Amino acid sequence: MNNIIAVAGPKGGVGKSTICANLAIAFAELGKKVIAVDLDFGASNLHAILGVAEFTYNLTDFFQNRITKLTHATSDTNIKNLKIIRWGDIPGIANIMYQKKVKLIRHLLALDSDIIILDLAPGVSYNVLDFSLIAKSLLLVTTPELPSLMNTYSFIKAAVFRKLLFFFKRSKSFELLELLEKTKNFEKYPLKTMEDFFSEAQKLNPALSDSARATIANLRPLIIVNRIRAENDKRAGKVIQRMLKVYLSIESPLVMTIREDVSVANALAKMKPVLLYAPDSPFSLDIKKVALEIDRMG
Repeated sequence: MNNIIAVAGPKGGVGKSTICANLAIAFAELGKKVIAVDLDFGASNLHAILGVAEFTYNLTDFFQNRITKLTHATSDTNIKNLKIIRWGDIPGIANIMYQKKVKLIRHLLALDSDIIILDLAPGVSYNVLDFSLIAKSLLLVTTPELPSLMNTYSFIKAAVFRKLLFFFKRSKSFELLELLEKTKNFEKYPLKTMEDFFSEAQKLNPALSDSARATIANLRPLIIVNRIRAENDKRAGKVIQRMLKVYLSIESPLVMTIREDVSVANALAKMKPVLLYAPDSPFSLDIKKVALEIDRMG
């Protein structure tokens, strides 16, 4: 069973890793067996946020074949029900080789735990997109500011194109692959929405077009708007939700907010997770609500 939650922050500095770490704790406090996996290859810090300093093995050992199974790279935390897999110490690697990525994905899907939560790197690299697309639940972290919102939209658009690319390649539909490539050139082929794309695809291959539409319908991202300071900020998630539906034909079934909270900075300074440092703070209460809602959704 796919029990992976991928946490992505299309723009750096939105609080993705802090949310990922504390969300892992919130699930563990609900009695779930959780493994948090740090896949932020460029700036691995999930272990620091969770206050874990000692590791026997990590992902570097897995990639260099010093261990044969990913489960050997898991390390205990001081938190009941929560284990962590740390990235490691290979400098300068932001893009792992394709074969290593496929191997890692295969092992991630085989991990035995109630929840596997992935802390992805910021941005829209192929690695980030591919790890996000294997997840049962994709959690997008943004802030209310317009650049962050637009990056969130761009991330989902890139994920949709990546998913369709794989689908059409597997189906060996070269005419639809060509149409997908043309769609990237907006000035020459002004297909403004995915509905426009599927209207054209329907003319070329009706059956495959319908299957492709169903494929991207499975991409149902959950949106978390972090650092809410004012009541007006709460509307940001609804704006993205509507844009995804209108332009990409993507439904986002959950939009939640997390309040700005000084406890976050204080907890980081103490090298403690916020949920343990200030369990009744606004941030902690909001994170617990997110965990409960995701758990309710199954």
